[in-house]
Amino acid sequence: MENLTRWMTTTVMLSLGTSAFAADVVIGVPNWPSVRATAHVLKIVLEDNLGLEVELQNGSNPIIFEAMDAGAMQVHPEVWLPNQSNLHNTFVKEKGTVAMNPNGIAADQAMCVTRGTAERTGIKALSELSDPDMAAKFDSDGDGLGEIWIGAAGWASTNVEKIRAKSYGYDQTMTLKEMDETLALAEVDAATDQDTNIAFFCYTPHHMFQLYDLVLLEEPPHDPAQWKVAQPTDDPNWLENSSAAVAWDKAYLHIHYQAEMDPAAAAVLAKVDLTSDQVSAMVYALIVDGMDAEAFARNWVEENADQVDSWLN
Repeated sequence: MENLTRWMTTTVMLSLGTSAFAADVVIGVPNWPSVRATAHVLKIVLEDNLGLEVELQNGSNPIIFEAMDAGAMQVHPEVWLPNQSNLHNTFVKEKGTVAMNPNGIAADQAMCVTRGTAERTGIKALSELSDPDMAAKFDSDGDGLGEIWIGAAGWASTNVEKIRAKSYGYDQTMTLKEMDETLALAEVDAATDQDTNIAFFCYTPHHMFQLYDLVLLEEPPHDPAQWKVAQPTDDPNWLENSSAAVAWDKAYLHIHYQAEMDPAAAAVLAKVDLTSDQVSAMVYALIVDGMDAEAFARNWVEENADQVDSWLN
């Protein structure tokens, strides 16, 4: 872990380069839609009201946390807890170099099928995918295994879904597809249009529930005693040593920021408060309506001036 941290620190400094240090605030942006929308809103708020130069930089969750610790980045706009609890515990609780906005946005995570898929296959519970006969109904390439999208590379939830697939047993009957969300949702589009079966990771806040008629696959309720989840940064044998044959717990999305960053910016970031519906609408505007992210953010800030003022006062 110590060697990994040193390597990540060096990677952060080299990958960000000198341009990152020219900005007053650098916001890290991982690879999912809602975080991009939130990042642009924060950028506009900090620039227009505090006169700061704000830069957006792409990065994975571990890289952004390491960069906040090193001073190369200042903000992670959307940390999913408990998904990134290992990073939160290290940099917020143990090292104290990162702070958390207390206003969490409620989120849910599960596995979904389209309504048509549920009606054609009769599937109701996630555990049914461990039945080869049921899994075969999701086989689109004729290899004898069904397919299920479990998330994108770099998402903490993707690792958890590998654990859940192993725990339920459908890692033996289904191909666990790991791909960019844009490609995955294109497959959902195609399956909907062609009346073919599809199963995939689903979560809120997200516009997918506005685009498709989805059915959440049933699971036993979340039980902390049965949720034994480690990440690769915790344990080199994380998959073998983890198990989670129950539903996800309720998740919350929190802004995290460098504890020693510009005090005025930190004060604003500590007060930002958004709802799940607001974030879903933001993502819909960017992804479905195709709006430019910065133009949308500027318009959103203007239309929600009272809410933004509450963050500033």
